[in-house]
Amino acid sequence: MQVQKIKTATLLGLFKINERQKNHSANYMERKTKINADDGRHDLTITREFDLPLELLFKAYTEPEIIEQWMGTKVLKLECKKHGSYQFETTDPKGNKHGFNGAIHAFVSEQKIIRTFEMENTAFGVQLEIYEFEPLTDETSKLNMHVIYESVAQRDEMLKLPFAQGINMAHNRIQNILSK
Repeated sequence: MQVQKIKTATLLGLFKINERQKNHSANYMERKTKINADDGRHDLTITREFDLPLELLFKAYTEPEIIEQWMGTKVLKLECKKHGSYQFETTDPKGNKHGFNGAIHAFVSEQKIIRTFEMENTAFGVQLEIYEFEPLTDETSKLNMHVIYESVAQRDEMLKLPFAQGINMAHNRIQNILSK
């Protein structure tokens, strides 16, 4: 197998995505994250089962050091509590900084996070994100995300981007980082 260089691209400052050539293993490319986006609706659901205990999966969304590893972002602020807020920043390959932030509306440890999400200086509006964490066994867990956009058009524009690939790769990084 010929070794290919890995190019780094930024998906609207949200995730740094490793774009790989076609000859990578099928296991790496397997899309374990499932996205359901019904036509004509302004929301979507995302589900993923992890080979991680619930406690570790929850930490991937609440501990700055872990978030920075899997998202490839800098955590500027993270208040994991009801009425808290967060602010992250990423830098694209050209050195441009992209920020995103939100308010935390509900926080129930190892169960649920409800927050808003806004990408600064973009046409995308504010979205509402509901994260529900559930244990499957002592060593496995599941993440259910319900994302609500301001309009059907905004949701559909997001889906035109490599959104599904990006979220799957981010979830793969969570699994890989926390499995070590």
